[in-house]
Amino acid sequence: MKEISCKLLVIGAGPGGYVCAIRAGQLGVDTVIVEAGKPGGTCLNVGCIPSKALIHAAEEFEMVSHMAGGKSPLGISVSAPVLDLGKTVAWKDGIVSRLNSGVAGLLKKAGVKTVHGWATFRDGKTVEVETETGSQVIRAETIVIATGSAPVELPFLPFGGPVISSTEALALSAVPKKLAVVGGGYIGLELGMAFAKMGAEVTVVEALPRVLAQYDAELTRPVVKRLAALGIEVMTGAKAKGLSTQGQAGKGDALLVETADGKNAKVSADKILVTVGRKPVTEGWGLDQIDLDRAGKFIRIDDQCRSSMRGIFAIGDVTGEPMLAHRAMAQGEMVAEIVAGHKRNWDKRAIPAVCFTDPELVTVGLSPEEAKAQGEIKIGLFPFAANGRAMTKLGEDGFVRVVARADNHLVLGIQAVGQGVSELAAAFGLALEMGARLEDIAGTIHAHPTQGEGFQEAALKALGHALHI
Repeated sequence: MKEISCKLLVIGAGPGGYVCAIRAGQLGVDTVIVEAGKPGGTCLNVGCIPSKALIHAAEEFEMVSHMAGGKSPLGISVSAPVLDLGKTVAWKDGIVSRLNSGVAGLLKKAGVKTVHGWATFRDGKTVEVETETGSQVIRAETIVIATGSAPVELPFLPFGGPVISSTEALALSAVPKKLAVVGGGYIGLELGMAFAKMGAEVTVVEALPRVLAQYDAELTRPVVKRLAALGIEVMTGAKAKGLSTQGQAGKGDALLVETADGKNAKVSADKILVTVGRKPVTEGWGLDQIDLDRAGKFIRIDDQCRSSMRGIFAIGDVTGEPMLAHRAMAQGEMVAEIVAGHKRNWDKRAIPAVCFTDPELVTVGLSPEEAKAQGEIKIGLFPFAANGRAMTKLGEDGFVRVVARADNHLVLGIQAVGQGVSELAAAFGLALEMGARLEDIAGTIHAHPTQGEGFQEAALKALGHALHI
C-alpha cells in the first residue's frame, strides 16, 4: 500500500475544493487533492455550466421558432427550425470537457498533486484512497472537506426509469413530449422552462402556495407570467404522491398528485424530473471515524470554516446554505490562505444569488421584509419598461430594486428581475461589499444605453428624484 504525506489534503475537486488547492499551491503549501470523478464537481459537470448551456440552446431555439411562426416583431422570417438535442448535448459536453482540462491544468500549474479515487477517513489526519491501481494512504497536517451535495431523492419517487434528477435531465438524447417537474424552486423552473422552449409539454408540481418561494412575490411575478406564456401548467399547493403506470398502450406513466383542494389527480409524463433540493454528501467517506459536530445534516463550521476538530476545515455545500458555487470558491480561497498563515475571516452578507429562469432573478443582501425587521427603510424600484436598452432587447418585463436604511441610506439589499440581469450581479455585490450608500450609486455615472442604468435610477428613486419615471 502506497503512502504519501502532505501539509494540506483537499477532499473533493468541486469549485470549493479545486480553488482551495490552487490557491494553496500558489502560496507554496504542499497540497494533494482527491477526486473520485472529473475535476469541477457537480457545478462544472452536471450542474451550473451544462444547465446554462442547455438554457441558452433553448432560448435560441425558441427565438428562431417565433421567427418561423411570423411572431417576431423584429421583422425576421425563417423556415421552421429543427432541434437535434443529441447535438446540443454533445456541444454542452464539449464545453464541460474543455473546462475539465482547464481545471486539471491549473491544479498542475500550481504544483498540486491530484489523486483519482474515493477517499475514506481512517482518523483526523489520515485517509485511504481507493484508486485504479490500488489503495493509497495519505497523511496530512490539515484536511479540507469539500465533498459537496447531491440531489434529494423522494422515497416514493426513487430515481430510475422515467424518474430523473437534474443530472439525467442534462443528458437526455431527446426532448420528452411531456415533462412533469416535482419542485418549483430554481432548478426545477430553470430546466422546466428550457424544455418547454424546446417543445415539451411541462407541468410543475409545487407543494408550497407559490413557486420560487425563497424570493418575494413582487420579484417573481414576471417569471410566473412567463411560465403561463410558455404554456407551463403550474400546480401549487400540490403534493406528488408517487408513480402510476396507466396500463394503456402508448400512454406511458403518470405522476400521482394530491391537489390543493385535497383531490387526487394524475399528470401524464414521459419523464418526471424531481428537483426538491440537495443534500450534503456526508456518507461513504468515513465520517464515523472522526468526530465532527453537525448543524442538522451539515458539518458545523465557524467563520473561518473550521470544523469542531483541530486541523479539519469544511467548505461548500457540505456546510449548508446558501449552496452556491461562488460561496464555496470564496471559502476555499480563504481556507488556503489561513493554512498558509494569513489572517482571513468570512463574511457572507454580499453573496449574490442568481436564478437563471426567464426572466432571470438576482438578489444580494437583505430582502425588503428582512430589512424592515431591522428598522425603517427606503426602497427604490425602477422598471425596465422605462429602460431603452431593455426595450431594444424585448426585455421590458422586470425591474431593479434597491433597499437601504432610512437614516443613513446604507444599502442593505439589491434585487432585480429581467432579461440578462445575471450580469448585474457583480455590480450589486460590489456595492454591498464596499458599503455603498444610495448617494454613491446615484452619483456613479452609468453607461447609456445599458440595463445597468436601472441600478442608478432605482437609487435615485429611493432618494426621491428618479429621472426617467
